[in-house]
Amino acid sequence: MQIKDLHFEPYLSQQSIQEKIIQLAETINRDQKGNDPIFIAVLNGAFIFMADLARHISIPSEITFVKVKSYEQLQSTGEHREFIGLEVPIEGRHLIIVEDIVDSGNTIQFLLKQLRSQHPASISIATLLFKPEALKHSIEIDYAGFHIPNDFVVGYGLDYDGFGRNLPDIYKLSSGE
Repeated sequence: MQIKDLHFEPYLSQQSIQEKIIQLAETINRDQKGNDPIFIAVLNGAFIFMADLARHISIPSEITFVKVKSYEQLQSTGEHREFIGLEVPIEGRHLIIVEDIVDSGNTIQFLLKQLRSQHPASISIATLLFKPEALKHSIEIDYAGFHIPNDFVVGYGLDYDGFGRNLPDIYKLSSGE
């Protein structure tokens, strides 16, 4: 698979992703029963994961989206702009941050700081992909779909310079790149 100037190889199939999402939703439904959580999905990458996860969430909950940009091409800039989009009051509420991928943890660290200042009852983190080798912060991931090595991946919401988000499977950068 070629995206722009790079070649990618199959990594996670659509079927394995959907099976993992069902498992994550079952765990969230059990753990968050009675909490009426607010799911806060991080755009752009988490939109597909959030949509599929929401279809399997059976507990009363709300969904909202925020936007934080931290990537340019293949590397994290480490800088975050002010996040936008949180339009619901969160004081005293149980929150679940939904990410497509947690690698360095810079985005989550930034969001945690911003959200904690508004005094929610709790904050949990759900991510489809987690790269423990790349993590630079002490962050607890409550709901992780797949633990993956520090490979660059695209598809299922993840992009390379804006391209590849629409792919139903996840691909990793070919070893020759």
